[in-house]
Amino acid sequence: MTSPIDRIRQYHADLTAIRQDIHAHPELGLEEHRTADLVARKLEEWGIEVHRGVGTTGVVGVLRSGNGEGTIGLRADMDALPIVEANDIPYRSRNQGKMHACGHDGHTTMLLGAARYLAQTRNFNGTVNFIFQPGEEGVGGALAMLQDDLFQRFPCNAVYGMHNRPGMPVGRFGIAPGAAMAGGGFFDITLTGKGAHGARPEESIDPVLVACHIGTALQSIVARNVSPRETAVVSVTRILSGDAYNVIPQTATLGGTVRTMSRDTMTLIEQTMRRITDGVAAGFGASAEVDFRLIFAPLVNHPAEFDAVADAAAELVGDANVNRRQAPAQASEDFSFMLERVPGAYINLGNGDCAPVHNHHYDFNDEAIPYGSALFARLVERQLPRGTE
Repeated sequence: MTSPIDRIRQYHADLTAIRQDIHAHPELGLEEHRTADLVARKLEEWGIEVHRGVGTTGVVGVLRSGNGEGTIGLRADMDALPIVEANDIPYRSRNQGKMHACGHDGHTTMLLGAARYLAQTRNFNGTVNFIFQPGEEGVGGALAMLQDDLFQRFPCNAVYGMHNRPGMPVGRFGIAPGAAMAGGGFFDITLTGKGAHGARPEESIDPVLVACHIGTALQSIVARNVSPRETAVVSVTRILSGDAYNVIPQTATLGGTVRTMSRDTMTLIEQTMRRITDGVAAGFGASAEVDFRLIFAPLVNHPAEFDAVADAAAELVGDANVNRRQAPAQASEDFSFMLERVPGAYINLGNGDCAPVHNHHYDFNDEAIPYGSALFARLVERQLPRGTE
């Protein structure tokens, strides 16, 4: 049987043109109107049933073959980042201040490549749902699709996602068992004290001083509250207060991020942060409000689906080119919310020697397209085999 990689390479140029077109027209999360329309039109061109506007700008394509009851979801993200691109390339971003700096243009294209292949070959028995998700970069796109009854409208026995990995050679894959990516939370702490003249601090309750003490005290959370067996990060990334040299301000704010590999640890950190903040602020006579927001759940690969996608990758490129013990990442990914609803797995594919993601020099490697498309396609063929009608 011809490898899906070889067949997809026959229209690699078409897919490259799609990827570079998406790259040239980046759109931020939940604003992917042009990208979603391009995706929908391509799916319709290939005879795939299309559903638009799922979770605002999301698109779901449905492809059925045979009479099998099995269903698989394949997911790609579509949004760009608010970054000014520094690359000097023909398809450089035409939307100032917006850039595909994480490779979502490539992810969308690879899923389109898999959809085209599967629509042509129909070498499976069941249903495939092609899930093109908006707003992955911290604006709630996965949750928006779930709140729009994604898996009630398009049931899936399993769901799979993929992300490029700079520094990993093209043609290789990597996947972490179990907890693979951290959950991510953002926090803002607002402190209210008593403003005064900078020369008369005795008349004030200085919120800047309170902010400094809280910023230091928050570092004790991981060191003295989280088990050494767990992985967690608490980072205060900004402290804002005051407008003048000779005025003690009335308020101050701290903001930052929390990363954990489990929901329980995230809850522990939030509770401890509130206790420390209230206690320190009260000790100085100030008041405090904590706004803690879970942006990403921890991403946990399910065992059976882990094996399924890793085995499919090994069939395509050889077991030596699939790292099944990849280290977990402290970065976050909102595909995690889908994996909390449906069993599935998330795998990385090599993007070669390039700038890191979220960098203004990053660019997705078009040579990786056939590998990603073929992995999605072969996964479907293995999980929904013909001959089971």
